Amino acid sequence: MNPSLRALWFVVTLTVAGFAQADEARWSAPQKPFHIHGNSWYVGTQGLSAILITSPQGHVLIDGTLEGNVPQIEANIRALGFRLRDVKLILNSHAHFDHAGGIARLARDSGASVAASAAGAKELRSGGNDPDDPQYGMATRYPAVASVQVVADGAAVRVGPIAVTAHYTPGHTPGSTSWTWRSCEQGRCLALAYVDSLTALSRDGFRYSDDPARVAAFRRSFATVAALPCDILITPHPEASGFMQKIAARDREHDSAALIDAGACRAYAAGAEPRFEARLAQERQGAHGK
Repeated sequence: MNPSLRALWFVVTLTVAGFAQADEARWSAPQKPFHIHGNSWYVGTQGLSAILITSPQGHVLIDGTLEGNVPQIEANIRALGFRLRDVKLILNSHAHFDHAGGIARLARDSGASVAASAAGAKELRSGGNDPDDPQYGMATRYPAVASVQVVADGAAVRVGPIAVTAHYTPGHTPGSTSWTWRSCEQGRCLALAYVDSLTALSRDGFRYSDDPARVAAFRRSFATVAALPCDILITPHPEASGFMQKIAARDREHDSAALIDAGACRAYAAGAEPRFEARLAQERQGAHGK
């Protein structure tokens, strides 16, 4: 392998591994729920996002984090003064155990329906047992979600006045989906984007480069994310976008502008794309998948 490429891949690998190790310790660490903007709230844990979008006609929840985190999420919803049974729809970013593990129980406890992309619905119904997933065989299984509605790419799902639009962003998993919506507060409406992972993580021996269609779809995902309406960026792992640091700055400075960055989605995509290209180059050099 070219020495500069090897060095780049080494940095990428250390960064991803270090991020995973640091974050995993906080995946179940309690987090006090907080207001994001308008009718949007954070109800997840320190290291795993769950977002509640509210309305008088019912609420939407995005992601369920770990199965064991369900009591925390439900307690956070109640702590904000909302009723669990008013959650009418649960959406998913991607169907791995750390973002979908709690969905079956949350749906059962609230009575909410569940919706995802076509490929995401397949994986949810299997409890994460999907051979098409690059992490198949290494990712932890979780309770299957028996009934999942399929949301088409670019379609909006609605609960009362809430409209959340699905943007297929395959790559991390075949069903990876980013979601956008608008939240208004004191006459100021902002575009919120819940953007799924753009990281190429896989089991040993898996090669993205063996499937040109998968590579092309992943590359399209970078362009999709870069073009999203995106005043506030949120990611399933909040640290991936510095979300908690932005919240802390907003609260410390009493300035909502600290949370707002219209270029955040473009920067997120721009940061992820070279990491994927480095992965492909590594595969072409034969250093991966042996």
